[in-house]
Amino acid sequence: MHVAVLGASGKGGSEIAKELVARGHTVLGLARKPEAIPAEAGITAKACDAHDVDALAEAITGVDAVISALHFDVTAEMLLGAVKKAGVNRLLVMGGAASLKGADGVRLYDSPNFPEEIKPMVIGGIHFLDALREEKEVDWTFFSPAMVIFVGPRMGPDSFRLGTEELVVESNGESKISYADYAIAMVDELEAHNHSRSRFTIGY
Repeated sequence: MHVAVLGASGKGGSEIAKELVARGHTVLGLARKPEAIPAEAGITAKACDAHDVDALAEAITGVDAVISALHFDVTAEMLLGAVKKAGVNRLLVMGGAASLKGADGVRLYDSPNFPEEIKPMVIGGIHFLDALREEKEVDWTFFSPAMVIFVGPRMGPDSFRLGTEELVVESNGESKISYADYAIAMVDELEAHNHSRSRFTIGY
């Protein structure tokens, strides 16, 4: 496939772009600082500000799918508008963990233990998922990472577990995943298409 990766200069986007080309896909990497996008065969880097819906739509026209690893100051309405204008039907989004539920069934964001100072930084991801759930045209997937996502080794698909609405937690109570392993599962989803118009998650 020919895939546009938005935010391809970031920790998540760059790993996703590298995983895509390692599997034989071609990547259009978009970022405000394209010089920070991985310089690898199969990745074409291009400058684009995703806040400009018209410019983004023009940039992604002709791709088979869009994977967004953008911060949520780019809203679902902006991104969906660009995808629709470009005529691209497949959208995969690197989400957040705050909208997941704990073992008690309570959304992490609503848990009494959730730090108040973090709430303003994560509420955008919750609003984004809510907006996607109202979307009837674009085939979307929202992929929430574990509670902690970090720069670390690529352990491979046997190292992690997938879930849907509940946070994936290890026996020691930790919830974590490396960007590299997150990228494996994101590209798996692109290829297998198991979570159409739904959310899923990951953790060790």
